[in-house]
Amino acid sequence: MTLNACTTENKLEVEVFETSAQGNQLEKLTEFTSSGETSTVKLMPEEKFQTITGFGGSFTEASASLLNRLSKENRDKILEAYFGENGARYSLTRTHMNSCDFSLSNYSYAPVEGDMELENFSIEEDRDDIIPMIKEAMAISKDGFKILSSPWTAPPWMKDNKDWRGGKLLPEYYDTWALFFSKYYEAYKAEGIDIWGFTVENEPLGNNNNWESMHYTPQEMTDFVKNHLGPKLESDGHDVIILGYDQNRGEELKSWVDNMYQDEASAKYFDGTAVHWYASTFDWFPESLEYAHNAAPNKYLIQSEACVDAEVPKWKDDQWYWSKEATDWGWDWAAEEDKKYHPKYVPVYRYARDIIGCLNSWVDGWVDWNMVLDRQGGPNWFENWCVAPVIVDPDQDEVYFTPIYYSLSHFSRYIRPGAKRIGFESSDDTLMVTAIENPDGSIAVVVLNQDMEAKSFSLSLGEASTEINIDAQAIQTILISGNS
Repeated sequence: MTLNACTTENKLEVEVFETSAQGNQLEKLTEFTSSGETSTVKLMPEEKFQTITGFGGSFTEASASLLNRLSKENRDKILEAYFGENGARYSLTRTHMNSCDFSLSNYSYAPVEGDMELENFSIEEDRDDIIPMIKEAMAISKDGFKILSSPWTAPPWMKDNKDWRGGKLLPEYYDTWALFFSKYYEAYKAEGIDIWGFTVENEPLGNNNNWESMHYTPQEMTDFVKNHLGPKLESDGHDVIILGYDQNRGEELKSWVDNMYQDEASAKYFDGTAVHWYASTFDWFPESLEYAHNAAPNKYLIQSEACVDAEVPKWKDDQWYWSKEATDWGWDWAAEEDKKYHPKYVPVYRYARDIIGCLNSWVDGWVDWNMVLDRQGGPNWFENWCVAPVIVDPDQDEVYFTPIYYSLSHFSRYIRPGAKRIGFESSDDTLMVTAIENPDGSIAVVVLNQDMEAKSFSLSLGEASTEINIDAQAIQTILISGNS
């Protein structure tokens, strides 16, 4: 990289895009006025960290069924907004195997009890909604996107409690359950959809038996992957990765990582670790994330699910998404010593804070939960209402792009797969910053200002610099061309 090629007399040439509480929505800014004291952000591209896998959201039956109820114009508008070149350009996605809470009902691709060879296996349940949604997204996406698939539970007949919720996989069905993953991979492949990766189990610690779940201890999951799932996918010739854990960050992450990578035989089949953010609305647990990275520095560390949970979304009320009113599932019940992890929060900040914090703590991919929900925060058979970046009213055929959509786009649109996180120094601790060098040589710097006043800072790369102003309550993505 020639550091001075995109400069004029040592002025760094940049493009700046901002989303703010004042109403900017990925607006390109061209003029900056000083807001008093100026801090500094110095880029150090010679310092390289993790390679980025991607950013995106999830294909759920809830989202797909809502798209089916909209006009073609609005359906296309939403999918273009997520996957089009002028949209968020999602590059990493997730979907569920069998049903989940954001399904319309409980179902399994293997409903016949005792069908050890899965002769009755079928993905018919997905043909009306999830599969068409994925295919349309594939047709829109220029660069393509990766898909992670996660089971919430095996069919009840394979479990010790014979229920959709809770319980454990019976040992006599370990091989059948591994075959299930293989058949799913093949069935989607036959539809022209490549599954890039699996997580072994969504939230193996459970969810208090509220909706579909299945429990593993760290050692049980490791044994299942080492002795059944990994060898089965390998012997069937499937080029697919396996991510372990797939639940909250925090102290428990360490014991799971220790088990996954306990010896060469198990580490061989785990390609990385998946985590969720629900342990805290505020803390991304950098120590736990760095521990997971250090345990397997050449493997994936992906945030596979996140959402504003336990909330009915606000309809066409941008200011709510910028105000400190949202709560999460832990707000009402968290023990006194844990309340610090569950404060009220600004939804836009929660996303931007978490993604920046995760990136700076070695996470290489970040996936949101539902792409589309209705005004109730569903549909959801358990009535577990949540917020999505896009809210729709299918009865009125109306669409609302919330500020969360733009917050996510600051990352997914401008940070591309294969990018490398790079070093930086910032003199203002109140500005959250991360910096990425894309495969084409361009650099994307994302800055979050949570304060109630605008700020000015000098951004420098080598000998070149430029002065930038960021509004109060704002996110900016600053692009430096690959010719710089």
